[in-house]
Amino acid sequence: MTYKTKRTLIAYAFLSPAIIYFIVYFFWPIAVEFWASFRDGQPLIGESTFIGFRNYARILSDQLAIKAIKATLIYAIGSVVFTLVIALGLSALLVGPVRAKNTIRAILFFPYIISFVISALMWRAILDPYTGLLNAALVSLGLPQQFWLVNPDTAIWTLVGVSVWKDIGYAVLIYIAAIQGIPAHLYEAARMDGARRHHLFRDITLPLLMPTTLFLAVVIMIGSLQEMALPYLLTQGGPANATRLYSLHVFETAFQGLDIGYASALSFAMFMLILFITWVQFKLLHRDIKHV
Repeated sequence: MTYKTKRTLIAYAFLSPAIIYFIVYFFWPIAVEFWASFRDGQPLIGESTFIGFRNYARILSDQLAIKAIKATLIYAIGSVVFTLVIALGLSALLVGPVRAKNTIRAILFFPYIISFVISALMWRAILDPYTGLLNAALVSLGLPQQFWLVNPDTAIWTLVGVSVWKDIGYAVLIYIAAIQGIPAHLYEAARMDGARRHHLFRDITLPLLMPTTLFLAVVIMIGSLQEMALPYLLTQGGPANATRLYSLHVFETAFQGLDIGYASALSFAMFMLILFITWVQFKLLHRDIKHV
């Protein structure tokens, strides 16, 4: 046995616990669920019959699923755009000579480390139309009460706002680390050429932050497309299914309707959608990264 072969075997020996873990708890369940998506009945817990792609075709005629996809896309795109824009602005300010900036960073990051259940329950109390703190503040200012989670037109955007509040601290810290990693001599050379502050931000900071923006956009988008806890705890998918996000629809289809085969097909349809959206993000943002 050669030295190279021995090193390879030793490496795989150390990696084997992780490999076994992913096979047993990740790849095998995916394979089983993919098999279940082609069956009708109770393929994971009882009898079932093979029906081919009928579950996938059913998605196209399921108006509730289509509405859930639309609501999920609105939620995901809104969360990504608002989180990145606000985080970029805050991080640009917090790398400058701001007093107590470390304290401000800690305050911004604090919501990210709070349990999502606690955050959702806290916001449900704050946004209550009759006893919530937010409406109490509006009434004290002489403004009308708002039914944030009851009105179908505002409910989904309220969820977006809560999501941005939750994730913004993480995005700010990532952006700050990326900005601090930009070589200072680039700014010095630009200042010597007469560039002003907004020119530095537009022509140096923004282009060099494109890899970070791509990373954050992909991570936040994937997390938002899979979101279930927030609508489940805040609105239970209402009002009028306005906040019935796709993952919540899959959950209720599987565990309330006990339609396991169809729920499996819904899951894999979302998996393909996430792959497609991630590919589009890489194409759009990676094209700009190549020119940096």
